[in-house]
Amino acid sequence: MEEQTIGVAKVDTLKQKMELLGIPCNDSCVPGRYTNLLCPKCNGGPSMERSLSVHIVQKGDLAMWRCFRTDCSWGDQVYIDGRAAHNEVKKIVQFSGQMTEESLRLEPPGEKVTAYFSERMISDETLRRNAVMQRSGDKDTIAFTYKRNGLLVGCKFRSIEKRYWKEKGSEKTLYGIDDINDVAEIIIVEGEIDKLSVEEAGFCNCVSVPDGAPGKSSNKLPPVEKDTRYQYLRSCKQLLDKVSRIILATDNDKPGQALARDIALRLGMHRCWQVSWPKKDESSYYKDANEVLRHMGPDALRKVIENAKPYQLCISDQVVESSDKHKPERIPAS
Repeated sequence: MEEQTIGVAKVDTLKQKMELLGIPCNDSCVPGRYTNLLCPKCNGGPSMERSLSVHIVQKGDLAMWRCFRTDCSWGDQVYIDGRAAHNEVKKIVQFSGQMTEESLRLEPPGEKVTAYFSERMISDETLRRNAVMQRSGDKDTIAFTYKRNGLLVGCKFRSIEKRYWKEKGSEKTLYGIDDINDVAEIIIVEGEIDKLSVEEAGFCNCVSVPDGAPGKSSNKLPPVEKDTRYQYLRSCKQLLDKVSRIILATDNDKPGQALARDIALRLGMHRCWQVSWPKKDESSYYKDANEVLRHMGPDALRKVIENAKPYQLCISDQVVESSDKHKPERIPAS
């Protein structure tokens, strides 16, 4: 009887902590079971579905929750005290179907994968920090793990031969999103390898878009319900709204320019800056962050990022450049 009383007291304490965060715990929230509640962050979206899955462990020491709406994905946990119940957390994650490194059969990168990154001037330390892995038993496949709040929410695979695919059920979010918590300035690049390259230049406040660049850009914003490609920007709106300066370091080609424009339209041109990739030779420029890192080194890449210009000034220069190219040649009078 005494043990039951202590258990009830623990659960009541956890519920009080969750209610302070806006989670309306009711009598259905009992230890050892999963309960679906209305998420206080997204209110269940237009249909007001009960998308917040809440679980209190059997012993009443820990409560965890996660919203399964892709444009919210709010997840967190509270403890009865300061101790972390790692074994319980692991059991909950496995039981709930949460994606894990074990379920995806991931392992630390082997010699072939680390050699691939070494050729691209990306260190083992950077690979470890970003949890870059490989598939167990597959030495030719790189695994870029996507994490939010420390939880694995997606994984993109890349073969050495540059073939890409995603794990089924992966959340569409920015790669490295946990690196931009509570920062005033961020850098956005076009691929995971470019994010790692920017980190080699000394900037950890960098994220990559998940799906590369579009074929073309639009001058007008589509309705939200049709703007599915950029759903990943809306899903982290709270983080991005706190940022005062956004440096766009997309690829130096037409799709990369289209991506930069699309992002600037959605996040506000007034707070966007754009990098200018340096010349490779008389007739061409470097394409992206990794090319600059490989051929010019981390210091040069850092300077390129530090010298980014306001986006509105960059597009004005591009318009002038384009109009100059199309001016008719003047023929002197005879």
